[in-house]
Amino acid sequence: MFYSSMSTEKINSVGIKDFPSLATTEKNEEVSSSGRVDINILLNRARKVRAKENFNNLVFVGLAISLIFITGIFLSF
Repeated sequence: MFYSSMSTEKINSVGIKDFPSLATTEKNEEVSSSGRVDINILLNRARKVRAKENFNNLVFVGLAISLIFITGIFLSF
């Protein structure tokens, strides 16, 4: 729906309940007390991302090979 005029009453009626809390969160393990980032944590995160991508690639390759195999069996009959 398109409204010809925009009203701030509609925007304000949404309420503040939908917004996340602005309270400070606990210290993240990535930042030490000196404010520096630990390189080992970053490397571990990069390794996890790479491992997940490799797993996804293996799943897709496995699905493609099984599709080709099933199609070959189906066409051979």
